[in-house]
Amino acid sequence: MQIERLETHIVAVPPPYIGGMYWIFVTLTTRCGITGIGEVYASTFHPNVMEQALKDVFERYLQGHDPHHIERFYRECYSSGFTQRPDLTMMGAFSGLEMACWDIIGKACDKPVYELIGGKVFDKLRSYTYLYPVDKNGQYNYDSPELAAECAIANKELGFTAVKFDPAGPY
Repeated sequence: MQIERLETHIVAVPPPYIGGMYWIFVTLTTRCGITGIGEVYASTFHPNVMEQALKDVFERYLQGHDPHHIERFYRECYSSGFTQRPDLTMMGAFSGLEMACWDIIGKACDKPVYELIGGKVFDKLRSYTYLYPVDKNGQYNYDSPELAAECAIANKELGFTAVKFDPAGPY
């Protein structure tokens, strides 16, 4: 099995840009037609720059290779610089492409990826949501403990048992 093609999908996020101003997804396709999808984690560059970085990493280290050879792909990406300390852009590109490789492998084996990387441990996992308090004008307001409490209660009513919030405001 060989990886033949890369497609990138840039998704613009509407204001207030929860999760970033854009998301980048990749689709890898093998010669036998199996596709894998991955998500590139945050980049500090414009999405068009990241798209070119993805293309470069794909062409240098992944195109024509077997998706099972993830460790080789990782080592080549990791060692591609002079210091063997890759930056966030390289590892962001790697993350999405690796995820797509695992998706291909899982589909080829007709197994969920978690079965391929150690198996299920828990029957249930606790999930959380972010705390995004909104004022009466529909604006996000992270400075109001009262709005934060209302938001936490609303999330609890949706079934969440945990919330996460990031300190926001003037930096």
